[in-house]
Amino acid sequence: MEQADHDPAEATDDAGPSSSAVDQTVRQILDLIRNRAMSVGDVLPTERELCELFGTSRNTIREALRTIRTYGLIDPKPRVGAVLADRQNVAIQNFFAAQMDISRTSFNDIQGFRRIIEVSIGDHIILNASAAELDALDEVNGLIETSKDVQEAAQRDFDFHLALMKLAGNRMLVQTYQFLSPVIQHIMTVGKSIRPVLSETRRAHGEIIAALRARDRIAYCYLMSRHLDFGLRFVPDDLENARTSPAQPDQIPSKDLHHV
Repeated sequence: MEQADHDPAEATDDAGPSSSAVDQTVRQILDLIRNRAMSVGDVLPTERELCELFGTSRNTIREALRTIRTYGLIDPKPRVGAVLADRQNVAIQNFFAAQMDISRTSFNDIQGFRRIIEVSIGDHIILNASAAELDALDEVNGLIETSKDVQEAAQRDFDFHLALMKLAGNRMLVQTYQFLSPVIQHIMTVGKSIRPVLSETRRAHGEIIAALRARDRIAYCYLMSRHLDFGLRFVPDDLENARTSPAQPDQIPSKDLHHV
């Protein structure tokens, strides 16, 4: 088409596309994938077609596609183009985690969501969990103090809460919790890098298990709510700077994870 010779899609920006323009284009491409109900193996429109669809430059489209590819949602195929990858679920999880702002507000939102779920499942667990299942939960809890670094401690912490979710006997809840695992573990990692006291975490989990063994619904609700609120005491208003302070996860010696 002659018009294509003057299409803004061919324009270049010496300063490069702005991050806001790229972010907006990323969202538009993801919406396009959803709206067209694309599945694994489907080919995305070409860069030129995307430029025409969204009225943006080729550079912006390329940066947006590079961002989406970073999260494993698409794979480049020679002579074919960008193909929707078979790692969609993991990619969407990672993308969601990366887009989550690191702030006191987001911490409250996630913990509030967890409180609604994890407190509510107490009734089912108290009525249905066997002694053997609670013993297994106790074993999972015991592993947290064997963690060698903050990342492993966050994983162990998540494993405990996931095991608790599984006792609710609801696959949808378990799948939802697993879907949110990058976000939850991200917050757990930030929290533990600021306040790495694993013995306190294990003790709090142990009290929750004890309430379940006693079939004490009131104690369980109180202890779980207190546990989920506890971390907020040590989270500064500026989580982003705290995360990059000298107490970064990879700088905390193993012994400091156990003895603070």
